[in-house]
Amino acid sequence: MQNPSRASCVLHNSLVLIMLCSGATAVAQTDDPKTEPELPPVEVSPPNLPQVDVTPGTASISDTSTNYPNLFDQKFGASSQFGPSTGILRSPQDLFNSPVAASITNRQSLVERQAPDLFHALQNEVGVLMQRTGIGQSSPFVRGLTGQQVLILVDGIRLNNSFFRRGPNQYFNTIDPGMVDQIEVLRGQGAVLWGSDAIGGVINVVTRGPNSTRGNYWGDEFHQTYNTADSSSYSRLNVEGWMDNAGVFAGGSYLNVRDLDTGFDFGRQPGTNYQQYVGDLKLRYMISDHELLTVALQHHEQEDLPRSDRFPGFPGDRNNSNTPGRARFFDPQQRDLAYVRYEALNPIDGLDAITATVSYHRQREVQTRGTPTVRAQETDVETTGVNLVGVRDMDSLGKLSVGVDWYHDDIDSAFIGTDRPVVPDDAFYERIGAYLSWDFELTERLTATAGVRYENIETEGTPIVDIDDGLGTITPTPTRVSANFDDWVSQAGLVYKVTEDVHLVGTIAEGFRAPTVDDLMGNNIVAGDGMSVPSLDLGPERSINYEVGVKTNSDRLRTQTFAYWIDIDESIVSITPAPPLTFRAGNQDAYVQGVEFNGEYLLEKGWSLYGNYWYTYGRNRVTGSPLSRIPPAQGIVGLRWRSQDAGSWFSIYTWMVRRQDRLDQVRDINDERIPIGGTPGYATLNMGAGRAFGCDRQHRVSLSLENVTDKAYLVHGSGVFGTGFTARMGYAWAF
Repeated sequence: MQNPSRASCVLHNSLVLIMLCSGATAVAQTDDPKTEPELPPVEVSPPNLPQVDVTPGTASISDTSTNYPNLFDQKFGASSQFGPSTGILRSPQDLFNSPVAASITNRQSLVERQAPDLFHALQNEVGVLMQRTGIGQSSPFVRGLTGQQVLILVDGIRLNNSFFRRGPNQYFNTIDPGMVDQIEVLRGQGAVLWGSDAIGGVINVVTRGPNSTRGNYWGDEFHQTYNTADSSSYSRLNVEGWMDNAGVFAGGSYLNVRDLDTGFDFGRQPGTNYQQYVGDLKLRYMISDHELLTVALQHHEQEDLPRSDRFPGFPGDRNNSNTPGRARFFDPQQRDLAYVRYEALNPIDGLDAITATVSYHRQREVQTRGTPTVRAQETDVETTGVNLVGVRDMDSLGKLSVGVDWYHDDIDSAFIGTDRPVVPDDAFYERIGAYLSWDFELTERLTATAGVRYENIETEGTPIVDIDDGLGTITPTPTRVSANFDDWVSQAGLVYKVTEDVHLVGTIAEGFRAPTVDDLMGNNIVAGDGMSVPSLDLGPERSINYEVGVKTNSDRLRTQTFAYWIDIDESIVSITPAPPLTFRAGNQDAYVQGVEFNGEYLLEKGWSLYGNYWYTYGRNRVTGSPLSRIPPAQGIVGLRWRSQDAGSWFSIYTWMVRRQDRLDQVRDINDERIPIGGTPGYATLNMGAGRAFGCDRQHRVSLSLENVTDKAYLVHGSGVFGTGFTARMGYAWAF
């Protein structure tokens, strides 16, 4: 006989399903799975959720669990996170006991933020500024650096490629938050573990997958949000399940964004609307009790995506030159990822675990520039990658992680209505590297981490270069370029256990960034209608990150405090030869320094205080000028409540940002995204609440109120103004 309470849930959800199916905005077809009483319930909030996780600006330094445990948890426990290749530390080590400055934004935090894109997912994270030139774009600044100096990964696979431009770019927003399990941020280092580009830090986006630890199950989830400021609608449907030795997670989403209502008097900002389509699939198969095979596919496409600061009415347009003819669109902006991953425990003598990954990553964009003659440029970068990582627990001698990775970029570029492509159509870029990382105890209280990497990079292409014959005649000339770069980098870190709850940490870590195809061979329109031109004599960047910090992890107080200094030798920066606004790249020494604090204090009955503060300062040693687009000092202070099962929550916080008037005298003063004299400071008030209810908590409603006081503000260096007062309303149903 069917359980009466279960039967009432079945009847209730069937009635809800019928009503949704008959609605005008969404139609869902189903075989009425609720008629099968043995179907296990699907929880709206993740199982085994820690009481303290990452919310705006706080880091759960003790939280290393994942909602989707994999094979390696059986061997190393929860501290292994995702297995040796996908966790940002690439070793079975948790964040509290490591010497690094890092944080994790988990799935519960993304649910509470109702993040429609990755811009909102990491906004207000300590040490990270989210900049966007266009409404559907975002570029994370980590410790004052962005673009090619911050390495972005998806499931441990490089998102960065050799086409990435210097300075802010759009590619971080080509990841749908609905497919994300959690986001790991490693600040100030990462080159030893992950290779070139990790000077400011590393961001690893870990995607969702089927959960084998729940036994046989099947469930679906529908999620809908609506944002009043831009009349945007985000819809996503997920299906997930596990049966015997195989599982699947699949989802798709649609985002439709209208012009943004800002806090400024001019109202809605033109050029802030676009559409987005996403589909993703992850299959897992247990070959045996110690072998796991994963196959994943991802497709992300944005249409009619404008560069928002190139439209009439943009207040940063200093010369009133923004006309429809200057408008720039990305249509489409497309990303595809496919990979196969094999994981095994005790595969051979001498190794406890091994992970092998073969990947294909494609990033394609078509830019249309509306000048008197329409110009279109298409760039298609296909990246093939292979990663092999092994882990060995040597008992009293510590834990060893070794790996080899190889990536090859093949670039196709086409152009209409202009005399040269953005990058050469025949270019390629190939990197190969190997690393070793060792975690070991020196004494009962003192532990150490050490690592070393060798990397070699080769590139070729035929850019069009303006050749001066010395008599005043400049001729565009195809010029063959061939370059090779290599380097050794190392790192060392210490953790001293003052008590079980207080750790003193310190790290010295080298970084390395080889010039990319864009650095060496790019002909690209940049800020202020300038042109970035090929720079054939560039050398690689090298950096050293010094940092010291204190971590606390008691029952009530969890904090991280860091002070750091990054020396960058031969930093690749933009300089301006004649004629004006023609930028080429050059190598000049620079440094970045700063402090970071974030923490949370647990009160009674689910309440807590949380907040962060971070300050960044950067300077070019050659020119004496501040580094371009260094973020202003900022922080948040908030109060939060969560129910014990995390099904209900409430938060209120203020985001405070100082004025930024330390500007680079070449790039920043010519950048229409930065107001004359600098970006004004501001403070916003924000709230959020949500509740899960119904049978098995299968329904969830959420409400976020952003910028309650309707403050006019601009994130430093952005082409999109801050959101005016907005309400983001969400509903989720697991069935």
